[in-house]
Amino acid sequence: MRRRDALLGLLTAPLAAEDWPQFRGPSGQGFSIEQGLPVTWGDSKNVRWKVPVPGSGWSSPSIADGRIWLTTATDDGRSLRLLSFDAAKGKQQLDVEVFRIKDAGPGIHKKNSFASPTAILSGDSVYVHFGFYGTACLNTKGEVQWRQVLKYEPQHGPGGSPALFEDSLIISCDGFDAQYVVALDARTGKVRWRTARGKGNQAYTTPLVINAGGQQQVISPGAHHAYAYDPRTGKELWYIEYGDGFSNVPRPVYSHGLVYICSGFFQPVLFAVKPDGRGNVTKSHVAWSHSRAVPLTPSPVIAGDEFYMISDNGIATCLDAATGKPHWQQRIGGNHSASPLLADGRIYFLSEEGECTVIAPGKQYRELGRSQMGERTLASLAVYGKALFLRGDRHLYRIEA
Repeated sequence: MRRRDALLGLLTAPLAAEDWPQFRGPSGQGFSIEQGLPVTWGDSKNVRWKVPVPGSGWSSPSIADGRIWLTTATDDGRSLRLLSFDAAKGKQQLDVEVFRIKDAGPGIHKKNSFASPTAILSGDSVYVHFGFYGTACLNTKGEVQWRQVLKYEPQHGPGGSPALFEDSLIISCDGFDAQYVVALDARTGKVRWRTARGKGNQAYTTPLVINAGGQQQVISPGAHHAYAYDPRTGKELWYIEYGDGFSNVPRPVYSHGLVYICSGFFQPVLFAVKPDGRGNVTKSHVAWSHSRAVPLTPSPVIAGDEFYMISDNGIATCLDAATGKPHWQQRIGGNHSASPLLADGRIYFLSEEGECTVIAPGKQYRELGRSQMGERTLASLAVYGKALFLRGDRHLYRIEA
């Protein structure tokens, strides 16, 4: 009887919330297994708490062990900081200056910030990246463990976030002067490997580590090319070319045996690439491509057999993930920088104007609801437990039914 009671206790005990430890969640691809999330909200509906966020920044929330982590910048970008909040109550717990910059430089793009890359959480470590201003590791007490400054000169400020693989922090560094990918020792911050790209231009992408047929690969789009590397050594495995594409932001996604890559300015193209080639695979391993309403900024998401993306000017598209065949295209409105979220059987599209459009996945467009927060929103949504966490330009919100 005691054994049966113990088993029943395990079955009925509340499950621990899934951590959201990096940009776009556990997989880095924008989906959550959590359920019971709200469809709509507003100032007096489904907002459990709303707290001010000091400074400015567009890094998305990273959440683990009941704590939310954000980066921010104060003093006109001269003070680059790490913040933490209690996920249950919204109480601010830490505010730590990580870097003090004497000269913040020529400025940033109007849609960017000095604190746009998202923190990565792993155990007691919090990894923060401020682009060419610096990268650092802190413990959860807010104590700096190491700092590293990687030299390159992008035009529009910090962009892409790092990726964590085993005990390496992998960062794409694409400026006018230099283009390379680097792996830092996650324990010390020292450079493990650095691989130069072909000469190109600026880019602001976040790498994605995948397992393709038993081989680990880090996919890193850059200007004019997208590359796959061995994440342990930095050895180049394969690449594709896409001409004028540069200043690209979207993080790749991987599903159905294909890597989905957006090429960037001036005319963005979506490429679906088989990741089992070597060398230049532009002609041999691109399964399909698509050039209508492809995003420059938001990353795509995959639900089942369908691929979803939203353009910067608010056109949502659903394609067959395996073939690229269009299912539907719908103008939902607004301007979009945040990446869509797949959670609780729904897709959430968050506009820069603070409106979130929720749809049901499927081969026909079906809208479930719309909500308006009333402040600018460029950071992507995060999920923890039965709650959505939304960062606006002035506040952090916990949204829960």
